[in-house]
Amino acid sequence: MALNSPLYLDTASAAPVRSPDIIFTSGGTESDNLAIIGMALGADARAAPGSDGPSPRRHIVTSALEHEAVLAAADFLRRRHGFDVAQVPVESDGTITADALSAALREDTLLVSLGYANNEIGTVADIAALAKVAHDAGALFHTDAVQAAGWLPLSGLGVDAMSLAGHKVGAPKGIGVAAIRARIPVEPLIHGGGQESGRRSGTENVALAVAFATALELAEAERTEAADRVQTVRDTFIAEVLHSVPGAFLTGSARSRTPNHASFCFSGTSGEAVLLELERLGITASSGSACAVGSDEPSHVLTALGIDADIAKTSVRFTLPAGIAAEDGHRAARAVSAAVDSLALSYT
Repeated sequence: MALNSPLYLDTASAAPVRSPDIIFTSGGTESDNLAIIGMALGADARAAPGSDGPSPRRHIVTSALEHEAVLAAADFLRRRHGFDVAQVPVESDGTITADALSAALREDTLLVSLGYANNEIGTVADIAALAKVAHDAGALFHTDAVQAAGWLPLSGLGVDAMSLAGHKVGAPKGIGVAAIRARIPVEPLIHGGGQESGRRSGTENVALAVAFATALELAEAERTEAADRVQTVRDTFIAEVLHSVPGAFLTGSARSRTPNHASFCFSGTSGEAVLLELERLGITASSGSACAVGSDEPSHVLTALGIDADIAKTSVRFTLPAGIAAEDGHRAARAVSAAVDSLALSYT
């Protein structure tokens, strides 16, 4: 993946990541855990300058909008290793400002982990600006870019670590990447044979690694054209849904969101019931996070935005495929209107 790769970690030189920076994992969840736990414990294991003790930096900053893998990894460090974990405040549309992050940082902040594109509301963060704020304070910066790959540029972000999942760009499930600068010490989660430069032991799945690299290169080659075309369909779809469905509102940023993403709350209905009705009409969508299927709890992302828990349970998320046509968007909007209309009376 190092040669002709669309992955970049260094904004100054725009040099592609080198082979030692790449760690192949089982997917996005393991990549998040390895980056967050691995870098935190790796830094903690190094003696502080002039002392024999652990690193004096024991503060980690994230946000309430992050994927459960990020939140759980940070909480593990808090529970089992005594790290102090804080969450930066977020705007009502899911954006995080540089000023808010700066105010959340301390002299002992070791690591900031903020997602590039939110999987539930589609909001895109200004990662380059946020990473600079973290670096100016002497902290490392990790971003979960699982939802961004194939839709947003991965170059010029200036991060120290990035998590990716192969199936988001068309590779098989079961392969991911934790791209972590080789100079950063990482405590491995899996010990043994010393593969992946000692950062993740275990025999590498070469076939899946090649599939991921190929899929990512193909997605990057088509990204700009696909993003522009799909965003046009998406914008029309959003406008038609908001016009035809009373009480519907968009969640996430109206301007800064991934090109293929639309998410709504439909007050007076049930998100799961809307999904079933949409499926009957030939439209596949999701309620909240695809990683929390079967949970009857409201989305932690939506409640963090200040949305009432009962309203949050009416959320439905649409991710448009790269090959979608304009008429597909119109048909989907008509189906949403019909589905909500057929269910609204049942929930009044």
